[in-house]
Amino acid sequence: MTIADRWLLPDGMDEVLPPQASRMEELRRALLDLFHRWGYDQVMPPTAEFLDSLLTGTGSDLALQTFKLTDQLTGRMMGVSADVTPQVARMDAHSLKRQGPVRLCYCTNVLRATPDQHQGGRSPVQVGVELFGHAGLEADLEILHLALASLDAAGADEIHLALGHIGIYRSLVEAAGLEGDAERALFEALELKSPGELAARVAESVADPALAEMFMALARLHGGAEVLEEAREAFAEAPAAVGAALDQLRALHRGVLAAHPEVEPYFDLGELRGYAYHTGMMFAAYVPGYGQALAKGGRYDDTGRAFGRARPATGFSMDLKQLATLSPAEPPCEGIWAPAEDEPGLHEAVLALRARGERVVQSLPGQRTGPAEHRCDRRLVYRDGHWQAVAL
Repeated sequence: MTIADRWLLPDGMDEVLPPQASRMEELRRALLDLFHRWGYDQVMPPTAEFLDSLLTGTGSDLALQTFKLTDQLTGRMMGVSADVTPQVARMDAHSLKRQGPVRLCYCTNVLRATPDQHQGGRSPVQVGVELFGHAGLEADLEILHLALASLDAAGADEIHLALGHIGIYRSLVEAAGLEGDAERALFEALELKSPGELAARVAESVADPALAEMFMALARLHGGAEVLEEAREAFAEAPAAVGAALDQLRALHRGVLAAHPEVEPYFDLGELRGYAYHTGMMFAAYVPGYGQALAKGGRYDDTGRAFGRARPATGFSMDLKQLATLSPAEPPCEGIWAPAEDEPGLHEAVLALRARGERVVQSLPGQRTGPAEHRCDRRLVYRDGHWQAVAL
């Protein structure tokens, strides 16, 4: 690498410069304060863990995203965290072992070997919450409300909320007795949203005509609230679990609209994102101008089983870097420019201002830049026998 190339960063890795870094820190504090007010306790997971712990219950997608290395102390394989959720599930199941519902939140850097197709980037700052120990609709609704409140705090407008339920597809697969290659082929066809490919896979693998029609219906059941009524008819002969999933989606829809009537709801019953670990409702929140979801989450029960304590779980996560771009406004120009001279009382005056929370930038001898370049709107001057800040 030449000297001219040494500034290059790997693809997907980015640095955050002023003033965006200040915006991110301001938003981080606001979100963690919001989570605290909702009763969520902050945790700080390690950057790397043993691989068999880090990838528990998350499927192959996360395995492909995880940077792997050998622990020089034990010889065991380790992974750099690519998603905080499994780590927080381990904390709940093994480290905390609390009884009853447990609410945890976090904000930490993660590293990904490949960009995440839903939230982009290889070095996001992941912020989110997890609620353990309650399997009811009320927990899912709390997570949805908090996700929308978080986007409001970040300055999001025109939020579009996509809702789905992985239990519908799982129930149909179980009823059809699909497994192995047949299930994978059907799954891939449904993910592609290709009616022709889906029809071919259904014809190959699903013998029951009624179930075959239900699988085909999954590809077209997407849109507004009317989709739920159409689904009632399409899945009239489906297993009872399908009807229960539709009831949950209807209740979640009512709960969201009651608190957030401005949110645009959208349903996609064929959405299989997170199929490897989601067990119930799933959601993703979008705003115009962003190709990826700004918040995504859902229910993922029993992730803690591998740690000896299966627990219901639901939550969501966001990328703080993306959220910080919602507000184009720069941080306010609020600072005091202090002279470089070693005048009597100057040092004490600067310390007193900083103790009161003021931002004071003291110039250095020979410095050519001035207050404007350092975002200062006032200057510290000696007047009437004492140092005071005056407007520029």
